[in-house]
Amino acid sequence: MHITINGERREVPEGLTVVTLVEHLGLAGDRLAIERNRDILPRARWQDTAVLSNDSFEIVHFVGGG
Repeated sequence: MHITINGERREVPEGLTVVTLVEHLGLAGDRLAIERNRDILPRARWQDTAVLSNDSFEIVHFVGGG
């Protein structure tokens, strides 16, 4: 199935949730903010939110430093 991640069209397996999408992408979920179809997706909903064909995600990884 095809989705868009940060403006890039990608093919991913069907049946993913947002949590398993993050794992599939090899990202550490502890410092991420995710927007799905232009709506901020609260972390509490990641486990129950299915990734659907043609969804669009913006994934931001926070970096600390000083």
